[in-house]
Amino acid sequence: MTTAPTRIPPRTGKAVFLKAGQAIKVINTHGQQIVDTWAFNPYDMSEYLSMQHTRAYLNKVIPGVGDALVSNRRRPLLHLEEDTSPGVHDTLIAACDIYRYIGLGVDEYHDNCQDNMYAAMAALGHTPCTCPSPLNLWMNTPAKGNVVEWLPPVSKPGDYVVLRAAIDCIVAMSNCPQDILPINGEACDPTETHFEILEAR
Repeated sequence: MTTAPTRIPPRTGKAVFLKAGQAIKVINTHGQQIVDTWAFNPYDMSEYLSMQHTRAYLNKVIPGVGDALVSNRRRPLLHLEEDTSPGVHDTLIAACDIYRYIGLGVDEYHDNCQDNMYAAMAALGHTPCTCPSPLNLWMNTPAKGNVVEWLPPVSKPGDYVVLRAAIDCIVAMSNCPQDILPINGEACDPTETHFEILEAR
């Protein structure tokens, strides 16, 4: 059984509970939107999806189909089961926050992924102890030598990723509000995305 697609509006976030064996299908509806993605153990919020531990676990920087995504306790929380995009994602860059936009010259408040994550988790009654570095789905930020480039996504409309839960977990997502750098496309115009919950097979 698959749920009907749920819309995540531009510049906002959403969190959902997954039982072990269930999966979430994250859909890049218009093809150019970055989705910052986290996972937490709902019974112990001090355990969360960790990109630095995942890189060490996989011995690579970008996970691919068949790979486990592990927690800060080095056990799988999610498995990357499907990916219809070219597989360009990011595990290096922290979620944007108000300080990121101040550094980019924004004087007033700017929507940001960190606040979106906390708001989405609060809607489910949870307060994470920290904002871990997320899995940035479709974010194209290659490291060339010692320099990070901020490039538009190479994904296309309708591309999706399926993440299957290894344990009960909460998956939080933020449609990145970045509208200064072209990581959400050359137009710098954040868009909506959708997701579906897939039952255990």
